[in-house]
Parts: sequence; structure tokens; C-alpha cells
Amino acid sequence: MYPNSPNRGWNSLSRTQQIVVIVVGAVILYALLSGASSIGRLGNPNWIIAVAAIVFIAFPVHELAHAAMAVALGDPTPRLQGRYTLNPLAHIDPIGAVLILFTGFGWAKPVQWNPGNVTVDVRLAVILVALAGPVSNLILATISLFFLDKATNDLVSTFLFFFAQINVLLFVFNLLPVPPLDGSHVLFALLPGNTYELQLTLQRYGFLLLMVVIFMGGSFIYGIVQAIMQVLYGLVA
Repeated sequence: MYPNSPNRGWNSLSRTQQIVVIVVGAVILYALLSGASSIGRLGNPNWIIAVAAIVFIAFPVHELAHAAMAVALGDPTPRLQGRYTLNPLAHIDPIGAVLILFTGFGWAKPVQWNPGNVTVDVRLAVILVALAGPVSNLILATISLFFLDKATNDLVSTFLFFFAQINVLLFVFNLLPVPPLDGSHVLFALLPGNTYELQLTLQRYGFLLLMVVIFMGGSFIYGIVQAIMQVLYGLVA
């Protein structure tokens, strides 16, 4: 939808982003060709394929879910901006994709929408639009675990496990109440009164807080992920 837009594709990236993509691509190529155990799961082709599936399938589904919910509530903004699509080029954020590869955490470009256009209570709309993305990851994880229970090939089973695990991780990660994650929008919508000053404060330090959570709270988050994985597998097994 907007195939000639200058804000899409390789030319839309900054020089730094292009370098990051090239370096990561080289690392991925090396990992796939060498299978070196010294580089950890980057040497596991199933991890690489699962990450690619996240970037090119799960991320677009996640962002389309946000867009579709906003459109369903009466706001045409995501459609007008070309975000009402499964086209990965409309959604991929290079830095978020890199983080997925190395940490399992990451993000796509956030969908913009206008609360002034919705036909329901604005706070309810904010919650529904924010939750639509993480819920889509949970659905993808459930589908993956359903097929994992039926899989007879070890390579397929490993891929499905990684794909489900990363989707559950994205579900948990995106619900953290830290800007710009979806959980922060839910938090601000639930808090009484005017939260504008609080939003400004958290947004100012949001990225720093996010990095602290990723590198210091990883074990706690992974514990939640494993618990959810067990529940989902119990439901579909």
C-alpha cells in the first residue's frame, strides 16, 4: 500500500542503521555457515530462522493488530499511513530487530493512531489498541505450541519452540509499564486523573529504563515466560 513512499525500505534507513543491518547480516551468515558453538544460539540455525519469522511474521502481525483495532474503533490513521498491512517493510525497526536476534527482546515501529477519531471512550480505546499487539503474540505462541505437540521432526520442533518462546517473551515484554511499550499505555489509561506529567517523565527516561529492565531483569522476565509457556502447552497438548 504506498509502494513508492520514500519512508520505506533500505533507502529510508540512516547510514548507522544500514551499517547495523549489514553487520548483523554478516553475523547471521557466519552463524549459519559455521554453526559455531562459540557464538551460542547464533550458531543454531533454528534460532536464526525463528528470529527471522518473528521479524517478518510476528512483528507485522503485532503491529497490524494495533492498526486493525484502531481502525475497528473508528480511526483511519493507520490505514492512511500504510500501517494496515502485513508488509514487513511497513513495520520493521532495525534496532528492534537486532535486539531480538541477540536478546530475544525487541520491537517494531509503533503504529500511530488518533484517539480523537474513535467512537468509544478514549481510555478504553487506548487499552484495547495497546493490548491488541501483545495478545496477537500470545495467539501466535499458542498456535506454534499446538503444532509443536504434533511435530515429529526435531528441527521443526526446535524451530516451533523458539518461535513460541520469543512470542511469549514479546507478550510479557510489551506489557511492561515502561514507555514506549504497550504496557505503559495501559497503565496511563488506568491511572485516575491527568497523567501527562508522569508520561513526560517516564518517556524522558523510557529507553534507559528499558535497557535496565532488559539487562538486569531478564531472569525474572524469563521465569514468567516459562510459566506462561507451560500453561499454554498444557492447554494445547
